[in-house]
Amino acid sequence: MVFADDMDVSVLYKSAALDLGIQWVGWAVAVALSTEKFFDLAGSATYALLAYLSLQWGGGHFTRQKVQTTLVLIWAFRLGSYLFMRVLREGKDVRFEEAKKNPAHFLVYWTLQAVWVFITLLPTLILNAKSRDRSLGFQDYLGWSLWAVGILLEAVADHQKSVFKADPENSGKFIQSGLWSISQHPNYLGEITLWLGLYITAAGVMQGWEHFSIVSPIFVAFLLIKVSGVPLLDELGMKRWGNNPAYLAYRERTAVLVPFVW
Repeated sequence: MVFADDMDVSVLYKSAALDLGIQWVGWAVAVALSTEKFFDLAGSATYALLAYLSLQWGGGHFTRQKVQTTLVLIWAFRLGSYLFMRVLREGKDVRFEEAKKNPAHFLVYWTLQAVWVFITLLPTLILNAKSRDRSLGFQDYLGWSLWAVGILLEAVADHQKSVFKADPENSGKFIQSGLWSISQHPNYLGEITLWLGLYITAAGVMQGWEHFSIVSPIFVAFLLIKVSGVPLLDELGMKRWGNNPAYLAYRERTAVLVPFVW
């Protein structure tokens, strides 16, 4: 594979190594403490650390790189703190109830998180590894605008669900108000949208094979729609409310992800 002469490929190598190292250390600590509570926090912190360090390693410090890195840091802090507070409030993460009892099985989850972080962050890592810049233009603002729409969707959806679940009167009920009235998974729509936006901005300075990093938003969408997001929550929802006509009606009339489309 031929690398562009304006990119320091060592940034990618160092990022991948550090990413995997952090997750494996996190796994060792989690096994020793028999806890899964800081899994998501470790992932979010890794995103933030790699985004920041890749900016330093690349050495360009161009406006595009600094803005892009700042947006990743904002996203990581918001989502990481939200997920960590949620698991502390609920006392556990149901995804890992069985896995944390088996160190080898648990290691798979931590390793997959390393892969998730690297692939998702790849456009920003490539951008930060660049030594040449170009003037900001429409593509940059389009990408950052999509990021803004995405994080707003995600944050509002998360807040609405938190408020709903905090009300004792809603115990045992499912949310179908606010953004959740037009999409069954508005937070996932926001997540996919913001990473698509970051790719669009970074792609403006990419060459050749570097455009392969479009795998970032595709990978996020695939995982959330087909693997760990929608299928898992749909299965859980059917177990809880599968005999509830109101829930079945909600699923029938409400878009899975994109309002009024699908």
